[in-house]
Amino acid sequence: MEDGAVEGGAKGGSRSAGRRGGRRLGGKPWLVAVFLLPALVLLGALVVYPIVFSVYRSLFDASGNGFVGLGNYRALFSDDAIRTALQNNVVWVVVAPAVSTALGLVFAVLTERIRWGTAFKLVVFMPMAISMLAAGIIFRLVYDQDPERGVANAVWVSVHDTFSDPAPFPGARPRPGAELRPSDGGGFTTRAAVRAGAPVGLALVAVRRDDVRGARPAVVAGPRPGMVTGTVWRDFTRGGGGRPNVIDHGEQALAGVVVEAVKDGAVVASGTTAADGTFALPAEKAEGARLRLPGANFAAAYRGVEWLGPALVTPAIIGSYVWMWAGFAMVLIAAGLAGVPRELLEAARVDGAGEWQVFRRITVPLLAPVLVVVLVTLMINVLKIFDLVYIIAPGSSLRSANVLALQLFQSSFGTDVDEGLGSAIAVFLLLLVMPVMYVNLRRIRKERRR
Repeated sequence: MEDGAVEGGAKGGSRSAGRRGGRRLGGKPWLVAVFLLPALVLLGALVVYPIVFSVYRSLFDASGNGFVGLGNYRALFSDDAIRTALQNNVVWVVVAPAVSTALGLVFAVLTERIRWGTAFKLVVFMPMAISMLAAGIIFRLVYDQDPERGVANAVWVSVHDTFSDPAPFPGARPRPGAELRPSDGGGFTTRAAVRAGAPVGLALVAVRRDDVRGARPAVVAGPRPGMVTGTVWRDFTRGGGGRPNVIDHGEQALAGVVVEAVKDGAVVASGTTAADGTFALPAEKAEGARLRLPGANFAAAYRGVEWLGPALVTPAIIGSYVWMWAGFAMVLIAAGLAGVPRELLEAARVDGAGEWQVFRRITVPLLAPVLVVVLVTLMINVLKIFDLVYIIAPGSSLRSANVLALQLFQSSFGTDVDEGLGSAIAVFLLLLVMPVMYVNLRRIRKERRR
C-alpha cells in the first residue's frame, strides 16, 4: 500500500508540476512573443514580403502602372528565350543531380576499400571550397577552343592526333597564276597534262616555318626513263631575291606530300615526295594525266571540339557543376554508408552474393533515404543555378545555355528591363521548387515518426 501511495504521489506530483510549468508558460505569452519576434520579423522581411511583392508586381507591365493580369505568365510560354531557358532547366534538373549523386555513391563505396580513401575524399570534396564565380572562370579556361590554352581540347586533340595523322603542311597554297590551280576538296591540280622526261615543279607558299624546320634543300628532279618526275618545294627565299616558281639556292623541300595522277576524274597513280621534295610516278599510268596535290596535305590542324558552342554548352556547364557537387554527394552518402550494418553485407557475401549483387540489393536500398536527401538538395540547388551559366557561356552561346534564374536576372536588370516579367519568372521558379520542398518535408516527418 505504501509503495502504491508513493507511486501515486509521484505521478500526481509530476502531473501537478507539468500543470504548474504550463501555467508559467501560458501565463506569460509576451515572453514567447519576445523570443519569436526577431525571427518573425526577419522571416517576414526576407521571405514573406518579397514573395507577396513579386506576386503583386508580376500582374503589372514593365512600367508598373498598367495591370496585365496573367499576361506576364503567358509570356513565359510564348517567348522563345524563356522557352529555351525552361527546356534547359529540365535538362539540368534531370541530369545534374542524378550524375552528381551517382558519382558520389560510387566514390563513397569505392573509397571504403582503399587505404588512401580519406585523401581521395579530400581531393574530390575540395571543389566545394571554391566559389561558383571561381569555378566558372576555371572552366571557361578549361573549355577554351585553343588547344594551347584549353585543357579539354588539349587532351582531345592529343587523342585525335594519336589515331589520325595531321596534315603535313596545313594552310600551304600555290602562288596566284602558278602551274597549280584550286580543285575540289581543298587540293590543287596542274593546269596542263604531264609527260615523261619533262620534270614538273610544284611550288608552294604560305608554309609555316615550324613545318619545315630541319627540312633538306629542294632538289630539281631529273628525267627518269619510264617515269613522270617532279619536285614539291617551299618557294620562299629568306631575305627575298628569289625567283617565283624556280628552285633557288636554300629553298626547302616539302617531304611527305601526296601526289596523285588523275585522268577523267579517277586517280591512276600516286606517290609521296621524298626528303628532297622529289617524286616519281610510272609513266605508263601517269602519262597524259594531270597531277593533283590532295587537300589532305593542307587541311588545317585539328582544333578540337567547340565545347562552348550552341550544341554542347549546356552539357559542358553541367560537367563543371558535377565537378563541384559530386564531392558534396560523396560526403553525405559516405556518412550514411558508415551507419550500414556490416553484418548484413558480410552475411550476403557468405551466402555467395557477388559484390555487384551486394551493392545493388543491400547497399543501395539501405542508403535510399540518404540518396533521396542528396537528390532533393541538388534539385533545389540546380533550379537556382545562375553563376556558372553566366560566367562560362560566351556571348554567342549564352542564349542556347539560358536558364530560368539567368533569364530572371536579364529580365529584371538587363538591357531590356521588364520587372513584371522578371517577377513572373521568380514566382514560376517558386512554384517549381514547392513540389520538391513538399517531398522533402514529408520525408522529414516520416523520419521523425520513426
